[in-house]
Amino acid sequence: MQKLLKALFKLIKIALIAVAALFVIYFWNLDQKLMGWAYKQINAMFDRKKVDVVF
Repeated sequence: MQKLLKALFKLIKIALIAVAALFVIYFWNLDQKLMGWAYKQINAMFDRKKVDVVF
C-alpha cells in the first residue's frame, strides 16, 4: 500500500510540474516567441541564397 501511495504522489507531482510548465508557456506566450525567432532564422538563411531566374 505504501508503494502505491509513493507512486501515486510521484505521478501527481510530475503532472503538477507539467501543468505548471504549460501554464508558464501559455502565460508568457513563449511558443509564439519561439516560432517568431525560428521564422527569422529560416528567412535569414533563405534570403542569403542566390535565386536562379529563368526567362
